[in-house]
Amino acid sequence: MKSRVIILIIGIFFGWGISSGLAQVIETINLPPVQKTGGMSLMEALQNRKSQRSYSSMELSQQQISNLLWAAYGINRPNGFRTVPSARTYNEFDIYIIKSEGWFVYDPELHAMLKMGNEDLREYAGTQDFVKTAPLNLVFVADFNRMTNADDEFRKFYSATDVGYISQNVYLYCASEGLATIVRGQIDKAKAKEVLKLRPDQHVILAQTVGYPGE
Repeated sequence: MKSRVIILIIGIFFGWGISSGLAQVIETINLPPVQKTGGMSLMEALQNRKSQRSYSSMELSQQQISNLLWAAYGINRPNGFRTVPSARTYNEFDIYIIKSEGWFVYDPELHAMLKMGNEDLREYAGTQDFVKTAPLNLVFVADFNRMTNADDEFRKFYSATDVGYISQNVYLYCASEGLATIVRGQIDKAKAKEVLKLRPDQHVILAQTVGYPGE
């Protein structure tokens, strides 16, 4: 009994990955290995970076989703550091993926999508009409509980800063792949928090739509 208590305390202190803090995971979808070569040059991607509001209904491939999520927030070094900087290495964000066939959370350590539900929640991923029909929406959720030894002003400022790095990586990947994207503040955060079953210390900061360009 004593050893079980010690193990539980260690698990709470260090954390056992994203899935340990989620209400339910109904399926783990392992993503294909990331393609880290190819694509256009950084300078070309910067030239092509733009926001778009018209999307085709064509779905992205699993390989594209794999590359996209890794570019946004993946692990790029053996020490577990990410493709984006993070204040005090809090890594406070979870990326929720909203698709027609369900909703998921990206687990960078597993490089997998954790399926949380089968519902089509796209109508809650933003207030603009194109959000409801685009094939993929990302909702960036900051977990303030991970930002230890910090006050609310610090948490709000640095989560807003850190999400900018994530969304820009999405922009650059989409520019390189010929995909359309737009980062959005127009989302009913309270409703999104409800349908995504977030805890009180989890906060919706921004959302971003991704897909093939529409007409």
